[in-house]
Amino acid sequence: MLYTDNRQNKIDVTEEFIKELEEVCINTLEKEEVRQKCQISLLFVNNEEIREINNETRNIDKATDVLSFPMLDYPKGKVFKDVYKDKKFDIMYMDQDELVLGDMVLSLERAMEQSIEYNHSFKREVCYLVVHSILHLLGYDHMEDEEKKVMRSREEEILNGLDIKR
Repeated sequence: MLYTDNRQNKIDVTEEFIKELEEVCINTLEKEEVRQKCQISLLFVNNEEIREINNETRNIDKATDVLSFPMLDYPKGKVFKDVYKDKKFDIMYMDQDELVLGDMVLSLERAMEQSIEYNHSFKREVCYLVVHSILHLLGYDHMEDEEKKVMRSREEEILNGLDIKR
């Protein structure tokens, strides 16, 4: 379900930390009505590596907190639960009977900086970024004001359901 790869050495990544993030992923997918077995990969990096990936993939030469690379296409304004819940998937999106939702790249270094900046826990920041990224994998966006309101509302609802507060 959640495949992780730690390519940074600034923040300790423990088995307990990974298990907590797996629970966040499972809960987010349940809240979004994803009933299929699925795969998500999560790559932990530092600020320099995420800056390089951001530059290569988005032509933005600066560090960011999280990048999302969805494998499914969604019609404008639609998300997974609107489009795919009863649909059979093309074989290209399946791996051993699991739906491949996509990849997340998370700078733990930036997450730590933001947790200090926003005055909440590192755990809360990382959980927020994982929920945020999964919602992107499921078709949510925040480029327009209305989309942003919907996405922020879903993020807070999911995090509050997990009792992860600011």
